[in-house]
Amino acid sequence: MKSSPGGPSTFDHGGGVRSLRVPIPDNPLGHTLVYVVDTDRGPVLIDTGWDDPSAWEALTSGLTACGTSVEALHGVVVTHHHPDHHGLSGKAREASGAWVAMHAADAAIVRRTRGTKPERWYTYMADKLTAAGAPEEHIAPLRTTPARRRTLPGLAPALPDREIVPGEFLDLPGRRLRAIWTPGHTPGHVCLHLEEEHPARLGGQGRLFSGDHLLPEITPHIGLYEDPDDDTVTDPLGDYLDSLERVGRLGAAEILPAHQHPFTDAPSRVRELLAHHEDRLTGLLALLSVPLTAWQVAERMEWNRPWDQIPYGSRNIAVSEAEAHLRRLVKQGRAEAVTGSDPVTYVAV
Repeated sequence: MKSSPGGPSTFDHGGGVRSLRVPIPDNPLGHTLVYVVDTDRGPVLIDTGWDDPSAWEALTSGLTACGTSVEALHGVVVTHHHPDHHGLSGKAREASGAWVAMHAADAAIVRRTRGTKPERWYTYMADKLTAAGAPEEHIAPLRTTPARRRTLPGLAPALPDREIVPGEFLDLPGRRLRAIWTPGHTPGHVCLHLEEEHPARLGGQGRLFSGDHLLPEITPHIGLYEDPDDDTVTDPLGDYLDSLERVGRLGAAEILPAHQHPFTDAPSRVRELLAHHEDRLTGLLALLSVPLTAWQVAERMEWNRPWDQIPYGSRNIAVSEAEAHLRRLVKQGRAEAVTGSDPVTYVAV
């Protein structure tokens, strides 16, 4: 099934699995695909969508169109903590009494986010951008009072009730849904392998709910894992590439992603994504023939539009992605930080 902007808001994938298109306000992705999995105790959601009135209406009306209701939910399984996936989990739980499950690494982010004042996040972001070599005119808005009054999305996400344990089956009566830990997009991102025969008898090992980890036509954002109180040097891109290879070996007959549309031949898509990131790393090495800051690298990387057309917030995301690729090069021994540089510059080895 390949959905289009004007396509149906619900779709029956067979075998007790349906999907709902839940809109993401003001976002080019358009919507999150929320999956409804029938169990012997009632329907379970995989992700919920953005916390917005239009999204809540789409979720509740979509459940009604599927012959059930939000009140009938038995549980909510969250692939990762981002607000277009976890945003409505709290409302769904309030309406139904359903449990909410999430991997421990992302649950820790939820707890930290709830306990951190917005001002701390703005200070942290300003410090990070300064260290990346961002110009003062880009950083200044983060230090001003009007900016600090803006509401950041996802600052009060729902605390999960249950922990998703990698490698184990989730507690879905009558179903065989195994958690596969796939860090990279977030530290606790999980894919969910429905180890049951495909309803259309496609060759392969069941179906995989892939969240944002494996998408048919776009690559997920791989940036730094942000934590104002932790200075551990992580390697998100290395995590992601390792996770991709693991998912490619599962042999799932069909991939049910959280955006765009379902698809088959996961190994082929995995190979495309591995090649894409290796091309980006190779391109970065060429740029690093001279020392560059992370900001300068981001300015020179290839994006979906010229740098001067990239909006303010998206530039922050781009710099984080550039830093993730720089860390991978450093870890591989292909680049290094220039000793004594401030802000830090990197150069090819």
